[in-house]
Amino acid sequence: MKTIKMSLVAAMAATVATTGASASMLEEIISNPQLDIEIRPRYEFVDVDQNNLDKANALTVRTAIGVKMGLFGVDGLNAQLQGMDVSHFGLIHDYAPERSGYEKVADPSQSRMTQANISYTYEGFTGIVGRKMVVLDNARFIGNVGWRQMPQTYDLVAAIYNWEGLNLLGAYVTRVNKVVDAHLDTNSVLLHANYKFMPELDVTVYDYMISNFADHIGIRATGKFDLDAVKLNYEAEYAYQKDPTMDDDNEPLYNPDVTDDNDASYYRIGLYGNMSGFSAGIAYELLGAADGGPGNYKGLSFNTPLATLHKFNGWADKFLGTPQEGLEDLIFKLGYNFGEYGKITGFYHIFSGDDDIKSGTRSDDDLGSEFDVAYNYKITKDLGLLLKGAWYQEGGVPAREVYGLTDTTKYWVQLDYKFHSEM
Repeated sequence: MKTIKMSLVAAMAATVATTGASASMLEEIISNPQLDIEIRPRYEFVDVDQNNLDKANALTVRTAIGVKMGLFGVDGLNAQLQGMDVSHFGLIHDYAPERSGYEKVADPSQSRMTQANISYTYEGFTGIVGRKMVVLDNARFIGNVGWRQMPQTYDLVAAIYNWEGLNLLGAYVTRVNKVVDAHLDTNSVLLHANYKFMPELDVTVYDYMISNFADHIGIRATGKFDLDAVKLNYEAEYAYQKDPTMDDDNEPLYNPDVTDDNDASYYRIGLYGNMSGFSAGIAYELLGAADGGPGNYKGLSFNTPLATLHKFNGWADKFLGTPQEGLEDLIFKLGYNFGEYGKITGFYHIFSGDDDIKSGTRSDDDLGSEFDVAYNYKITKDLGLLLKGAWYQEGGVPAREVYGLTDTTKYWVQLDYKFHSEM
């Protein structure tokens, strides 16, 4: 018995020694690891009028686990890994694409490595290689589609430089991993420069050369003014869409038969204010019509296929693609911050075409209207509640006949738990 005990003790000591050696080796490779966990359950309801599909009911859960760490003890050398799973666990899943015959909710069950990259930072310069979430400016052109349970990510090589208010970015994108289990192989180039002159003026210029689709060349100005009781901020942006510089004859983003002339313009201007907990604003956005005039469209209207589209033109997602006649969106915002009791924000959209919609002998540019409202409440420091709804009302008869723009109701109930730890 004594021999057996001594052998067991020796084995345990050897195991501890081996584990200690492995831990020591691991510490030489990684340092300062940080763990991030997110669990986001959400219920979504979709009802589209005059549709042959049943109403959608979806209860999905997003689970994300990410780690950031230093590498090999080299200052500025870091790695990031993140895996994400979306599942309905076989509970409430009456929605397409999980089941046929129902309205669509773009949150199918899937698992993916959402981020896996190495970065190096030195004296204002940062280089990144790998898979990364990317959000530029307000995500109108390049975004991560963070609203959907599975985000959009980019496989890229990027260089960033920061110096005294100047920020420069250049990236070469080889693949875009879309929110649904699909990807787009590409050879797109993203160029972005920003300079903050003063709080009242922040200017960005960009050229997003999206392979086999179009170039977006634009300028954006934002700023804020503190007028004692009232705080104002504004945005003004113009962009021009032209035929693609990066064209390698691979499968394009859209039907190649209609991409022979992509010239179109984009405008956005907005003014917003906050006072005593109240917020209000007005904005106007134009995505220009395809070249050629009504009924004679040669190319695509102004489209931003890599944007976080849910954020713009109404949460009912009726305009994820711009109609060929273009889209005008007049937006009114009103909200109130209750402090510890949460915040409520509402938007009202009036949609119209840049040109009249043609349908038989009728002509109309009314694309409908929409009311959106969201209530955010922080239950604890790490747990948040979101109640959100969107009600789209159809416009003129031609819009319904040409684009299928019919009355739509969507609402969501969501919890979001986030955990961060220095390991």
